Amino acid sequence: MNTTEQETTQTNKEVISKEDLLNHWQGHRNLTRHVIEAFPEKEFFEFSIGGMRTFAELTSELLAIGAPGLKGIINQDIQPYNEAAVKATTKAGYLEKWDQATSEINEYWNQLTIDDFSKTFNLFGEYEFPVIQNILYFIDNEVHHRGQGFVYLRALGIQPPFFWNR
Repeated sequence: MNTTEQETTQTNKEVISKEDLLNHWQGHRNLTRHVIEAFPEKEFFEFSIGGMRTFAELTSELLAIGAPGLKGIINQDIQPYNEAAVKATTKAGYLEKWDQATSEINEYWNQLTIDDFSKTFNLFGEYEFPVIQNILYFIDNEVHHRGQGFVYLRALGIQPPFFWNR
């Protein structure tokens, strides 16, 4: 086998399956849900450190990105980012929206093809990248904000869920 044939064979190998990537993402979403649950109602909406947003505000951001972003990708419909559309007034309301978004992500995910991952999409009319990069951003952004939630919980004297318990 020459070098070109070897490189072609290697590039056709899958590193992670579509199903495993969804399970990875939903594992992170499950852990973030546990972080939301761990917050006392009042602190979920009011507590912050160093001028950072409350965890309710961070949760609104996550809700405004994952399912709506994936829906836009599937429908090839570029909609602006709209955090106001996902806000709730109670922690239970946020958990309900979280569960609804989880179902929507599963529904839209099933419509993705392997070829879709390499297509370019202008997410929210602002971020033109291959779909796989948008999806990795959804996950990375959630991990980042969940880390802030861990810090908030510790500052409140609450043990956060174990990060590996996804």
